Amino acid sequence: MKTASTDHPVRLSWLREQGLRLDAAPYLSGAFAAKQLLKGLPVRKDALADLTEGYNGGIFNGPKFSRVYVNDPEMGVPFLGSTDMMEADLTHLPLLGHDVADRLAYLEIQPGMTLISCSGTIGRMAYVRPDMRGIWSSQHVMKVQANPARVKSGYLNTFLRSRFGVPIITSQAYGAIIQHIEPHHIADLPVPRFGEEVENHIHDLVEEAAQLRSEFQSGLQEATRDLFTTGGLEKLLDLRWHEQPRDLGFTQRGLTPTTLRALNYQPRARRIIDELHKVNHVPLGDICKDGQLSRGLRFTRVDGAVDPHISYQLVGQRQAFWLRPEGRWVSKGKTPKAVLALDETILVAARGTLGENEVYGRPAFATGSWCQKAFSEDFLRIRSGEVEFSGAYLFAFLRSEALFRVMRSLSTGGKQQDIHTGLCAKIPVPLLTAADRDRITDTVRTAYRKRDEADQKEDQASSLLEKAILEHAGAASA
Repeated sequence: MKTASTDHPVRLSWLREQGLRLDAAPYLSGAFAAKQLLKGLPVRKDALADLTEGYNGGIFNGPKFSRVYVNDPEMGVPFLGSTDMMEADLTHLPLLGHDVADRLAYLEIQPGMTLISCSGTIGRMAYVRPDMRGIWSSQHVMKVQANPARVKSGYLNTFLRSRFGVPIITSQAYGAIIQHIEPHHIADLPVPRFGEEVENHIHDLVEEAAQLRSEFQSGLQEATRDLFTTGGLEKLLDLRWHEQPRDLGFTQRGLTPTTLRALNYQPRARRIIDELHKVNHVPLGDICKDGQLSRGLRFTRVDGAVDPHISYQLVGQRQAFWLRPEGRWVSKGKTPKAVLALDETILVAARGTLGENEVYGRPAFATGSWCQKAFSEDFLRIRSGEVEFSGAYLFAFLRSEALFRVMRSLSTGGKQQDIHTGLCAKIPVPLLTAADRDRITDTVRTAYRKRDEADQKEDQASSLLEKAILEHAGAASA
């Protein structure tokens, strides 16, 4: 239960400012405390709307519209929803048809924009990186486009996603079951100004982080392309899954008691496996014999403080694919060590449904700072036990579209699907030369080092902004 802070008790003036709104949310979110602190800063403050430019003044979302999805990349554009914008790897975005995209051209996001979720869960944010150009966004994503003549985009983004900006934005939400905010609700948000030296430094850090994230994305794509091209499997890079004949009316001989499910003998997936069998390969189960190929540990969750010294951040299937996971922290003292992931463990989302845009069957990679997080039991954990096959090399292979389709063909269960580990162990992994494997491994590891470095730069930018605000607030109260 949230209660009002004794340092900032709810006042009658606050009720008047909110039009005598009597629900508790606006007063307990920290928004009024943030507004009071910003109001007392002895620095210039500009309204957000005065710092933006572009469509609708630079703060906009979009109309409701019918989404027509396509499968051919030449017939559509990548389409980003309010959850998709949080993802680290944007390779798998759905495609919005050109007929709709051309009519709503202003919904194409531009590098330097700040994206804000404005429907459902309010206030999640992402900074548009250089590699995100050419992606369209839904009406559930509000765009804030900085005017470079008035403010640096990286500085504006850092303030909006800070512990001072987010509460003010979320406090403007309206609605009962599904919350919303509109551009005019945040147009007057006060943005403190601290001079070019501070703001440029913060902006440069955010831009450097954005560039590193772009290189992370391109590095993963290059590693997968390198593996399949070097292995003579180029045709699997452009799979065109939905253009292949549907899996109807096929026969299967040589059945075993392992499985009788038709999906496990899916012809389209079998064609992928047949192509992999044509090259030198090793079964995945042999590679993981002295490593791990199993589901995670089921455990009791005991909530802990948001403090990495005494708690683990718990990552579920959806958030494993985000740039920065949010949410639940669990007590270290009540959580078994087995819920952590050893370095270079591949975590495949292994419980869910077969919806085309679901994460079920997609792999994440635990390395670097992510080895300090706890992961739910819903992941299939794949860890190499062979020195010749690094986890990074296996990830470059498993993250491909071809292996995503193979993983889904290994499903078992009813409504909620699971991955059959016995069938998974039989997946043929291309056996390239040691030099090729090392090169691909280095590409993946370098990409993830850049991802961690990007996180550090964003955190440093946030710390600089918070320090500037608190120092000026302290000087004002002295």
